[in-house]
Amino acid sequence: MISELQKCEFYKCRGLLNEHGHIEAKAIVEGVNPGRIFVDNMDSPTSGLIWLGNNDGFFFIGNERNEYFNADLNHFIDTVVLPEARKVGLTWFEGIGNHALWDETIKGVFKHRHVDSWDQRVYTLQRKDFKHNVEFTLGEEYNIFKINDTLFNNTASSIKNIAFLHSKVSAFWSSPETFFHKGLGYCAVYNDEIVCICLSGFVVNQVHCIDIETLEGHQGKKLAQNVALAFVEKCMANNLAPYWDCMESNKPSMAVAEKIGLRNVFNYKGYAFKFE
Repeated sequence: MISELQKCEFYKCRGLLNEHGHIEAKAIVEGVNPGRIFVDNMDSPTSGLIWLGNNDGFFFIGNERNEYFNADLNHFIDTVVLPEARKVGLTWFEGIGNHALWDETIKGVFKHRHVDSWDQRVYTLQRKDFKHNVEFTLGEEYNIFKINDTLFNNTASSIKNIAFLHSKVSAFWSSPETFFHKGLGYCAVYNDEIVCICLSGFVVNQVHCIDIETLEGHQGKKLAQNVALAFVEKCMANNLAPYWDCMESNKPSMAVAEKIGLRNVFNYKGYAFKFE
């Protein structure tokens, strides 16, 4: 039977993680970011499923040939995950293998479902590869600001849509205080509204996973490029490593990452099916 670990027990899964794999899975296991972990054995797990706290997917970790665990996955998803997913408005299951050997297992376990797949690319940046002279044009009507507690608290009510920033931080972090202690971020402001945000979504040690969102109506104006550049420059100044994860079909995002100097370090597949 697949069971859920308490947060204080997440350390039991450290040995199941791919050392060169996804930072999101590591961040949950280390207790930095919110999430849930389900395993085959509460005392000595060999396979597990991580549910990201921002509801942006599930990671399969550990032994991909665990027949006991794999045989129970469909029943577990239908009876445990599905009811919980409906409560938070999730309509799709998006699963990722923490290492490539999970790919065939995922396709086999869910072969009776209509499974779609897509390709992802992961980029990181070392200080020696950073391109210092990169600049992106920015319209005069936009301003870039570092996200700090003063901006976040908005005591002067100078930001009209501060809820946008609050929702982004709360999606990844258990509290604003934890975000400001462990993460960092930048935003673009237009007419007293935040229209683009780039922040640390997941953090493990010195590695910061980038999350970017630009509001509709302001896309295509190089806002993401500018806030991402500010974020990366801050990382370089503080000996931090930015981690950029994007879909292979998102050519503009890949182009920005490569222009700043980030290098493609690994690729992986994601799988999705609609909850029935």
